[in-house]
Amino acid sequence: MALYERILITGAAGRLGSELRKGLIPLAKTIRLADRQPMTDLAKHEEQVIFDLSDMEAAIAAAEGCDAIVHFGGAPLENTWQTILDSNIRGSYHIYEGARKNGTRRVIYASSVHAIGYHKLEDHIDTNAPVRPDSLYGVSKTFVESLSRLYWDKFGIESVCLRIFSSFPQPTDRRMLWSYLSFDDCVRLTTAALSTPRVGHTVTFGLSNNAVKVVDNSGAEHLGYRAQDCSDPWREEVEAATEVPDPNQTSVKFLGGWFCELDHPDDKISQ
Repeated sequence: MALYERILITGAAGRLGSELRKGLIPLAKTIRLADRQPMTDLAKHEEQVIFDLSDMEAAIAAAEGCDAIVHFGGAPLENTWQTILDSNIRGSYHIYEGARKNGTRRVIYASSVHAIGYHKLEDHIDTNAPVRPDSLYGVSKTFVESLSRLYWDKFGIESVCLRIFSSFPQPTDRRMLWSYLSFDDCVRLTTAALSTPRVGHTVTFGLSNNAVKVVDNSGAEHLGYRAQDCSDPWREEVEAATEVPDPNQTSVKFLGGWFCELDHPDDKISQ
């Protein structure tokens, strides 16, 4: 029996949204797919809405009739301040307003390691550590984590913020040997966040069961997420193809990796 009547997935045409589109089928009678571009080959249980997250009226309308939202939409990488502001910050506010005005009871938000990117690996932080964003993109993630906290405390909308590390088909560098989150584990994590009877406001790290564990995720054990994949099958291949990095390099010392070495994105515009 489906837990939800209708789930809205934003960013449904993206890398992870496409996986969730398939993986969340058992949880809802209807899945509403949202993106800026039309999607083809809709199944019987699917419907779509096409809009930009910066459009508040459209975002609120998209949440109508949805009892859960899986919010994976927005700019996926570092970008100009205007893009981050419109897509990730304003856009996420619009989604939470859509949840509030339409009576949606739970939001699953795709946060990121970049919300805590300037913590060192050896700090082995837990989910209660202070945010330390490594980019404007990371700042947008901390904003929405705080926004979701407000909407839980003030309006009773539950949220699970998934601090996703590196979710790709396979690890391609040495950092990903510890930061890897398989597509299947991403679906498992999102499923757990939707299925747990009560989550309140939860922050969790999105990682597979990799041999090297750089963070403490015990604060989110109530979600019941159990990773079934790990980076080990690719370790030999990755290590053979890449050099051992300088441990004092910024991109190696900090959780955020190469994001910590990026310049301000607006500098490129002014040059």
